[in-house]
Amino acid sequence: MLVWERPEPPERPVPAPLSRERIVRTAIRLADADGLEAVSLRKVAAALDVGPMRLYGYIATKEELLDLMVDAVYAEIRPSGDGWREVLTSVAELTRRAAHRHEWLADLIGGRPQLGPNALARGEAVLAALDGVDLDLVMPVVGAVDAYVIGTVRREIAERRAERASGMDQRQWQAASGPYLVRMFETGRFPALETVIRDAAHLDADETFRIGLGFLLDGIGAGIPS
Repeated sequence: MLVWERPEPPERPVPAPLSRERIVRTAIRLADADGLEAVSLRKVAAALDVGPMRLYGYIATKEELLDLMVDAVYAEIRPSGDGWREVLTSVAELTRRAAHRHEWLADLIGGRPQLGPNALARGEAVLAALDGVDLDLVMPVVGAVDAYVIGTVRREIAERRAERASGMDQRQWQAASGPYLVRMFETGRFPALETVIRDAAHLDADETFRIGLGFLLDGIGAGIPS
């Protein structure tokens, strides 16, 4: 029986009452502060001031705990809007914001479909907005938007982590790399790259995300028979 359906153990008088919700909230707090390496059943138990064995009545493995953490974050993703384009825009933006709040989410999404109740509710809202679209096109459309969002947030989170590891923000890194790029451009081997870096508008991450998502949705609209 999957963890979503397995009943919790009966309550009993103890110094520190437990529930799956409390365990998951604690695990998310640890992960938000220090990443997934800070999450284990032992570390969560210590944060709750209980013995690790008490957690096994609620959660059997770390994998189950991670599944529950991801589904708890999916509760923050409630797409809205009229029509498929507004709903897909909403789910993309909300998923990105959730990943920015919980960086560890970028490490866990993109594999097998999440089956928790909150993930299913998100999926239902998205698929309902695509009602009327050819059924054979629905999953490719959803998959394209998910792939765009997952790829974007993983790149953005990787950049955040690189900043923390190096101690240099983007501007500092660009300044340090600038002389090398100038020397490479002077070879004449990279004219297209030089033109883009020198002359193109340098958009921030939010603008880049919105423009890319708009291009994707334009393409989806062109491919969906009216």
